[in-house]
Amino acid sequence: MRHGVSELINKLDIDKISGLLEIPGYRIAGAIQRKTLQYVRGMPEFFRFDKPMSTVEGGTSIFIEPFDIIRGFPKIPRTLILYPALKRHFTSCGSVIVEEKMNGYNARVALVGGSIVGLTRGGFVCPYTTEKANELIGRDFFLEHPDLVLCGEMAGPDNPYVPKSFYDIESLEFYLFDIREKISGKPLPVMERKALADNFGIRSVRFFGEYNVDEAHHRVTRIIKEFGDSLHEGVVIKDPQMRLPPVKYTSTQSNCADLRYAFEFYNDLGRDFFFPRVCREAFQSVEWGENEEDRRKRCQRLGESILLPMINTINRKKQGERISETVQIRVRKLETARKFEEHLHILGMDAVFEEPEKIGDEYLVRIKKIYMSTNDKTESTLRGELWS
Repeated sequence: MRHGVSELINKLDIDKISGLLEIPGYRIAGAIQRKTLQYVRGMPEFFRFDKPMSTVEGGTSIFIEPFDIIRGFPKIPRTLILYPALKRHFTSCGSVIVEEKMNGYNARVALVGGSIVGLTRGGFVCPYTTEKANELIGRDFFLEHPDLVLCGEMAGPDNPYVPKSFYDIESLEFYLFDIREKISGKPLPVMERKALADNFGIRSVRFFGEYNVDEAHHRVTRIIKEFGDSLHEGVVIKDPQMRLPPVKYTSTQSNCADLRYAFEFYNDLGRDFFFPRVCREAFQSVEWGENEEDRRKRCQRLGESILLPMINTINRKKQGERISETVQIRVRKLETARKFEEHLHILGMDAVFEEPEKIGDEYLVRIKKIYMSTNDKTESTLRGELWS
């Protein structure tokens, strides 16, 4: 059912939202008209900011009944050269904290109207994330802290967004990296967050330590090099009090793994992945003072990450295959899988759900995600059409 703009505006208490988010009411109404603030029908019923607006992050969700606001998770800026960036960004801090940046998907877990909900980075209520959050985290934390949001990474092989199996995870786990206030988005200091998580038995990302700002770049470089070929993504460097935004730094293995993945579906994902990761590789090579042999290996690794998956995709299409990616979810209720299928449809994904496989008291559901743009572009080029 389609809703008119005025009907959508009437669903919200504009004055209340304006006061809480410190945005003029006319701008909120305008955001609905421009579809920057988008209505999402379902249970629960809510609006989400598709893009940032003023000081409000993209992915911020406004629930209608019961009324609630969960701020989006802010983007973390990246450093390409460690020492000058850390020295300049954390100039007011005596020390910084270094934690692992895990390779999964960003999830926020909060209590809305007595129910635990799991939200993705874009501010959508994801039925799969919600089921897993209820299973992995439970209610105890929110009974004492209903106005806080748990921000973390969902990682493991049963991950329908970013499937990674190199962690020692059987299915899917939630790793906390931040706790924030619902409406203000204000984060708790790192050690306060860690103590709270430990008190409630909530798993956290790996904590490497606290280091003097002048020496932190040496430790971060060692950590990244110690990752070796493990494909662990990188680190996040934080002000212990969380007054300054964190920064992230990634490994060459992670950069290349991202490129291999993206260029398998090159016409859907490749362009967005390519340029920033090439820049990261170049700056890291200079910062690490690589010799000619190290640079040659880096160039070869980078080139193979781009060309080999593309060549494989073209060959698969030439042999008549449909270019797709198979992911999986593990659910306790088949209703969750059905709702997740609807969720992917809302996101605009072309996905085929296979028959569920009963494993113990759970169902394993494999999902084939079709990448139409890569399929169409490869097929038309193989037929002789010109590239444009």
